[in-house]
Amino acid sequence: MKVSRSCYYGWLERRAAASKRSEDANRVKKCFYFHSRRYGSRRIAVELGLGRFLVRRLMREQGLVAIQPKRFRPQTTDSRHNALISPNLLKDAENHPKAPGEAIVGDITYLRLINGLFCYLAVFQDKFTRRIVGWAVAETLEAEMVVAALAMAFRRGLIKRNAIIHTDRGSQYVSKDYRDLLGLHDIRQSMSGKGNCYDNAQAESFFSRFKTELVEGGVFESVGQARSEAFSYIEGYYNRIRLHSGIGYLSPIEFERRWRIDDQTIMSEVTSQPVKQTRAMLASNPPRNNRPETHP
Repeated sequence: MKVSRSCYYGWLERRAAASKRSEDANRVKKCFYFHSRRYGSRRIAVELGLGRFLVRRLMREQGLVAIQPKRFRPQTTDSRHNALISPNLLKDAENHPKAPGEAIVGDITYLRLINGLFCYLAVFQDKFTRRIVGWAVAETLEAEMVVAALAMAFRRGLIKRNAIIHTDRGSQYVSKDYRDLLGLHDIRQSMSGKGNCYDNAQAESFFSRFKTELVEGGVFESVGQARSEAFSYIEGYYNRIRLHSGIGYLSPIEFERRWRIDDQTIMSEVTSQPVKQTRAMLASNPPRNNRPETHP
């Protein structure tokens, strides 16, 4: 039986399309599980260079559902003390960061342990790059924890002199040791307004992601495990691999690398433009694959 040329080429095109769709489906599934179900269709689409609606459809067909953070509900820290409160410097537009290391936000959260007790995680995050520049896990809410987290950032050289470090009014942030460390590095201290928990929303939003993407089971077996898992998530994944919509779907370290080396003008615009515009700006300079090799 003879087959017309148009039918033959149509068959070839359909077979190629089916093969491409199968390949895309496998890529989506591989990316989804590489990120431990943390990525939804938007980030997978950006990473793979596929259309979001195609990715959404392929995820739905394969039953791939990303884990979602709980609704963001910021909480305030108990600030019933008589220490001097620093003004909120970040509310002034002139103090908004224009480069890495100029403005840092800090906060503390609790982590549940399997024995019913808690340990605590303190972080300091660069407001410009979203990078976690310093962190510490401790069994108690003492000032030593935030001092250790901040000292880590200073040792790494990730905070400039005369930078702003913004936190809530918690007692840890008015302790002598903490303020002495700020003074040693000529840091300007900034604090949230009374009862205004949204002043420090960026750091608290990180905790929402951290608890959803890392502590899916809800608890850690020990303080040591919490510290080890925090290291893996922050240093190995969040800072180096996880794509952030607020910085043009780049990882914090990749965003900082581009800002320092490639094009500071374009990179500074990323933080002030909507994501759709940012994608177009970055189209000619796609993200570098900076994730480590993995094996099945």
